[in-house]
Amino acid sequence: MQSTKFCDLSETKGMVKMKITIIGGGPGGYEAAIMAAKLGAEVTVVEKNKVGGTCLNVGCIPTKALLASAEVLTTSLEAEKFGVFNDKTVVDPAQIIERKDKLVSGLVKGIEFLFESNGVNLIQGVGKLIDSKTVEVKRDDGGSETLVSDKILLATGSVPVCPEMFHYDGKKVITSTEALALKTPPKSMIVIGGGVIGCELGQFFSRMGSQITILEMAEQILSYEDESVAKQLLRQFKREKIKVLTATSVTDVNVQDNGIAVTLSSGKTLEAEMILLSIGRASFSKELNLDALGINMDSKGQIEVDELLETNVKGIYAVGDLINTPYLAHVASKEGIIAAENMLGKNKTAVHKAIPRCVYTDPQVAAVGLNEKEAQQRGIIYKTGSFDFRSLGKAQIIGKIQGQVKIIVDEKDVIIGASIVGPEATDLLAELTMAVHFELTAEELGDVIHPHPTLSEAIMEALHDVHEMSINKV
Repeated sequence: MQSTKFCDLSETKGMVKMKITIIGGGPGGYEAAIMAAKLGAEVTVVEKNKVGGTCLNVGCIPTKALLASAEVLTTSLEAEKFGVFNDKTVVDPAQIIERKDKLVSGLVKGIEFLFESNGVNLIQGVGKLIDSKTVEVKRDDGGSETLVSDKILLATGSVPVCPEMFHYDGKKVITSTEALALKTPPKSMIVIGGGVIGCELGQFFSRMGSQITILEMAEQILSYEDESVAKQLLRQFKREKIKVLTATSVTDVNVQDNGIAVTLSSGKTLEAEMILLSIGRASFSKELNLDALGINMDSKGQIEVDELLETNVKGIYAVGDLINTPYLAHVASKEGIIAAENMLGKNKTAVHKAIPRCVYTDPQVAAVGLNEKEAQQRGIIYKTGSFDFRSLGKAQIIGKIQGQVKIIVDEKDVIIGASIVGPEATDLLAELTMAVHFELTAEELGDVIHPHPTLSEAIMEALHDVHEMSINKV
C-alpha cells in the first residue's frame, strides 16, 4: 500500500501561510481546523456557541452519557442474577444531568486546548459570507471584524425540525436539546418519531420512570434498517412497556395547561405531560448569506458540492449536515478532514459506501452498507449468514443474550452489508465497516482468528453461516 504524503506548508521558508476560515466548530469544522493547521495553514474558526457542535453539546455525547447512567441502573436492578445483592437502588435524575454536563464541559475544554496547541484561532460569534474570500463576524461581545482568507469552509450543521402544528415551545413540546437538560423526568411523554433519537431518549426516559409512547409514520421503527433489526428492538421495548405505534401520523396537537392532547390519523387521542419531537434535522445555513454569492442549493435546502467537497463558488467548501450526506458526526468529521486536505492542494474524494449507523439503545443496534430490502431493490443476487448472541459463551457470561449478527454478501461473496443487534454492537461494527469499505469476502474475513471468549465470535460465526458452515449455530 502506498503511503500518503502530506504537503507541510509550515516547512516552506519564506512562503506565506495559506489562510483558512471555518464557519462552525462542530465535528466537521473543528477536525478540519486541526488538520489544516497540521498541514501548515493559518486557521480561524468562527463558532457562535460552544465548540463541538450539536454532537458534543446537545447530541451524541450527552445522550450517550444519559444512556450510560440508565445502563448502570439496569445492571444494578439485575445484580442478583450475578450473585450481587443491593439493599437499595436510588435514582437521582439531577445528578445524572450534572454528570452529563461535567463530562461535556471537559470535552469542550479538550477541543479548545487542541485549538490552542495547534495554533487555531477561535472567534466566538456569527460568521457571514461577503464574497469568496471574506467573512464578516459579529462577535458575541458585540463587536465585529472582517476575516480575509484564501479558502473558506462552511460547517454550521443542522437543527431539529419543528413543524408548526406541534406548537414547539421548549417546555411542554421539546426537542432533544431540552430533553437532555430535564432534571425531573415527565410522568408521561409522547415521542414523535421512531428513529435514532426517539428510540434512544424514549428508552432512557422510560427507565427513569416516564410512561412512553413512540409514534412512527413508517411501517417500523428504525425505518432505514432491516425488518429483523427493528423487531429485535421492538421486542425489548415491549418488555419495558414502551408503547410503539407504527404507520401512525399526527393530525392535531392541543397544548393545554395540564398537558397535551394528540390526535392520531386513526382518530384516537393520546394525552401526555410532554411531547418530544424527534422527526429529523434540517441544514442550518440561513445566517451564511449563501444567496448573495450564488452558492447552489438542492431542493432540500442543502448545499451542493462536488466530489472534492467544493461548492460551485471556487474556494468555498461545505461539509457535514449542510450537504446531502448522512447527518452523522463521524461523516462530518471525515468530510472535514478531506476538505482540509483538498483546500491545501490534495485531490481527495470523499467515499461514503461504508458509513456505520449506530443506535445506543439496549440492545444496541449497528449497521453498515446495504440491508436486504435495498439489495432486493437494486436487483443484487445475495446471500445472508446470521448468528444469535444467545448461542455465544461471552454473551451468556455477561447476561446479554438478545440479538444477532447478520451478514449480507453478493454473488461473489463480497460483504455488501451487515447489521448487529446486541451487546456492544456499535463497537463490534468496526470490523464489518472495514470489510464493506475494502470489499472483503465472507471467506476472507471468516478466516481471521477471533479471540475466545468474546462477543466478536458472533461475527465469525455469522460469516461462516453465509456458507452454511457455522460450527456453533443452533
